[in-house]
Amino acid sequence: MPRTICILWVTTLSFGISARTLWDLNRLSQPPKVYVAAPRADPLRAFFYAGLPWKGKPTRVFAFYGAPARKSAERLPAMVLVHGGDGTAFADWVRLWNDRGYAAIAMDTCGSVPSKGHGEPGGARNRPRHDFSGPPGWNAAFEQVDWPVEDQWPYHAAADILLANSLLRSFPEIDPRRIGITGISWGGYLVSIAASIDRRFRVAIPVYGCGFLGEDSYWVPELTKMGSEKSGRWLGLWDPSVYLGRAKMPFLWVSGTNDFAYPMDSLQKSYRLPRTTRTLTIRVRMSHSQSDGETPEEIHAFADEYLKSGAPLVSIRDQRRVGRRAWAKYGSATPVIRAELNYTLDSGAWQQRRWQTMTADLDHDRSTVNVTLPEGVRVYYFNLIDERGLIVSSENEVVP
Repeated sequence: MPRTICILWVTTLSFGISARTLWDLNRLSQPPKVYVAAPRADPLRAFFYAGLPWKGKPTRVFAFYGAPARKSAERLPAMVLVHGGDGTAFADWVRLWNDRGYAAIAMDTCGSVPSKGHGEPGGARNRPRHDFSGPPGWNAAFEQVDWPVEDQWPYHAAADILLANSLLRSFPEIDPRRIGITGISWGGYLVSIAASIDRRFRVAIPVYGCGFLGEDSYWVPELTKMGSEKSGRWLGLWDPSVYLGRAKMPFLWVSGTNDFAYPMDSLQKSYRLPRTTRTLTIRVRMSHSQSDGETPEEIHAFADEYLKSGAPLVSIRDQRRVGRRAWAKYGSATPVIRAELNYTLDSGAWQQRRWQTMTADLDHDRSTVNVTLPEGVRVYYFNLIDERGLIVSSENEVVP
């Protein structure tokens, strides 16, 4: 069974706060002032941009920015890249998107600068904080619950992201109608919040990260230790589930069946909240890391679909089950060449379930995938693979 924390759930409205009043969206829609910075990561630009005040003092946010070569009058699509726990602004991540024809900005959301010029994974404890740092992030955020709201890390990190969007929109080479966002782990958590309150983003791609941290997540013990009053207050302010229902752009959710931090039950509750187009890519036992989270080709194909008029991913249009017979209908502009049933016979903690895979039957004429579920299946879902090797998943279903 999923781990559950017994809390008094408090929404932001209980505090008299809404997304529109918690963050000053008019202020955050203005491009921030930029300051030259080191370290360099040629040919990228390294700079600070002005953040919101922290404890009454000005802050600056370190970022790498890069853009591919373009024709003189051409305006480029762009991506905002949000790192996860123990991460920073990753120059190589910016280059990855530059190589695919996008401008990109990657910022440090925790008041640090890369300890090496290229923004290496890991090593956060050795990463220097600068003179204009905002609040420390990730697990430290729980310790800030008694601080003023405007001094807490999720408030600042989401604001940093909105300011990055505003900065991109001010650059003459950027097409402001074609800016997307992706983030990994804690970055996916932040994407879920930022995309919900900033509808200027055209597309959102959280990797691993989602909401419902108080119901089933790696942080349930930490929240339990806080006590019901404080954990309820923190979750009411900062859990993405409070905001996701307001999101309007298409979402691609990327994760794995056994993710240690954001289990499949919380992921499913999260992706069902936005009343918009959703696409899922759920790999069996996908590893959890910066490198694994930035490289799935489905991420780039999804961005291309909405920001560059590229060929769309497969869409799951319906899924049903009667007894042990399960099927799903799909649509695809690119031929689907293979279908898999992923299933588990296990119950208990999602992170520990053993998943198995078998071939499912494709009916190309009817655009359906069909299977007879093995005896004893507790949870299952389909993966459809097109001729590009790109995976789209159906929702997982729990079998009573």
